[in-house]
Amino acid sequence: MERLSEKTCSACRADSPLMSAEALHDALTELPEWAVESVDGVNQLNRVYRFNNFVNAMTFTQAVGALAEEYGHHPALLTEWGKVKVSWWTHKINGLHENDVIMAAKTEALFLARFERQP
Repeated sequence: MERLSEKTCSACRADSPLMSAEALHDALTELPEWAVESVDGVNQLNRVYRFNNFVNAMTFTQAVGALAEEYGHHPALLTEWGKVKVSWWTHKINGLHENDVIMAAKTEALFLARFERQP
């Protein structure tokens, strides 16, 4: 079975369906650090990454931004001293699409490959 981080985003239209509860549950088994949060009635996929300083948090934020540009799907990013909150959802459908869990998995892979062991 193909891992989420190996998938590619598909074009999303305003009439694209939201992820089913079952599909979202299955995806979250691959993303145990991520949680679904309802913000103003819109489900978002969120995770907070921790860093030992602001420079590393900014470097991660920029790397996630580059990843988002590569795939044409963009998160909300909140960068603070020692942490970055990443929130994925699809604005066109006001909720979660498969693209959001794919990008969360790609974000997780980026963190594990480049940032997890920073001094």
